[in-house]
Amino acid sequence: MIPGTTTFILVTMLIKLGLIAALASIIARFGLFKRLIFVEQRTPKQKLQFAAFLGVPFMLATLTRLVAHFPGADLSLEATVLAGLLGGTITGLVVGMMVSLPAWLHWGEFLAPLMATLYAVMAGTARWICPDKEAIWKFSPFVDLSLYRSIRQRFRAPVLDWQVLFALICVILEIARMIVSSLGPHVLFGINSPHLLGRGLIVLATVIGVALPVRIWNNTRIERKLEEQERLLMQARVDALISQINPHFLFNTLNTVSSLIRFDPETARTVVLKLSNILRRRLRTQAHFLTLRQELDFIDDYLSIEVVRFGSDKLRVRKEIDPETLDSNIPSMILQPMVENAIRHGIGPKVEGGTITLRTSHPDGRLVVEISDDGVGISPERQREGFESGIGIRNVRERLNVLYGDEFKLRVHSEPGQGTSIRIELPELITPERAETGVAVSGQ
Repeated sequence: MIPGTTTFILVTMLIKLGLIAALASIIARFGLFKRLIFVEQRTPKQKLQFAAFLGVPFMLATLTRLVAHFPGADLSLEATVLAGLLGGTITGLVVGMMVSLPAWLHWGEFLAPLMATLYAVMAGTARWICPDKEAIWKFSPFVDLSLYRSIRQRFRAPVLDWQVLFALICVILEIARMIVSSLGPHVLFGINSPHLLGRGLIVLATVIGVALPVRIWNNTRIERKLEEQERLLMQARVDALISQINPHFLFNTLNTVSSLIRFDPETARTVVLKLSNILRRRLRTQAHFLTLRQELDFIDDYLSIEVVRFGSDKLRVRKEIDPETLDSNIPSMILQPMVENAIRHGIGPKVEGGTITLRTSHPDGRLVVEISDDGVGISPERQREGFESGIGIRNVRERLNVLYGDEFKLRVHSEPGQGTSIRIELPELITPERAETGVAVSGQ
């Protein structure tokens, strides 16, 4: 036991809280730990990993107390209670042994492992009997805002309050440590005070020392939840936009079939077969991102339908594809609406037909795709109207905005009687992890 004046105890407790806050913040930076705190039912391997994240840094803090003779570095009680509350009794026992064994082996504090067992069992039992594990994450160091308000509410409607229970466990264990440590210097380490105020500060520091990391890690959980919700929201928006494109494409193709079926049933049959190939390909590929090679294969299928409809003498297709761009990842179904617009609004009204040109390049690590036609072109007023009405280009712009934010460029250049060119410039290639989720975060 280390006695001390009230001023010494106050300074020591403040340093102690600063140290535990620093350690909690450092631990929260590890990606694996962020994933572990989201799991309430952990496997044995995950329990050991969780115990290692708590046990190693807090064991080093105990060694600092032993080597530097600085009492404020001992966080063995707080670490063990944290492990028990957040990880269960087994995790608490592992952490308790890790933080207490150095003192037991080299400094003869023979009751340290036994007391660590008591800390772990009480904290782990509290976790076990708590029906709502989320209540543990609500344990707050702001006593005036959490415990006081909670106690007042319970006096009005008496029921068991878990915040009060967790605080009482910390109080009881700290009092027990002070009593046991008063038996002798080689029994158990502890800080005590002959004054009631000093003992109160020690107990209060223990409660806050347990609640403070919980609050820090809970903020990490909330941030991660918000990121996940944002990702899901963006993915839902992409799904909604894709669901707009597919019926749009299907509706226009079926119109083509209906126009052919009366006077050219054989051609209509060919179009239906090609449409079935397209739909089969789309059903097999549900990813939001495809390679440019796959997207161009889809465009080939689509153009084969349109060539059947218009005739090879009226609709011609030219490709200027940079081979280095073929493995680039792009949003699926992003080119088809623009090719469709070029055919329907550029080549379709032109009596003699025209040519659709697809170009790709890869300047400065960015992917550039250009779809141009030598059709009738559109006026500046119609260009603006095209963005604000219809599904095609507006849908493409919305999807690219969701996926890339300000990192993409989409430009339309058209001259009446000369044709129209649509140029898309995308940032560096999507990483495999982002392609799997189907959503890219702009600016990264």
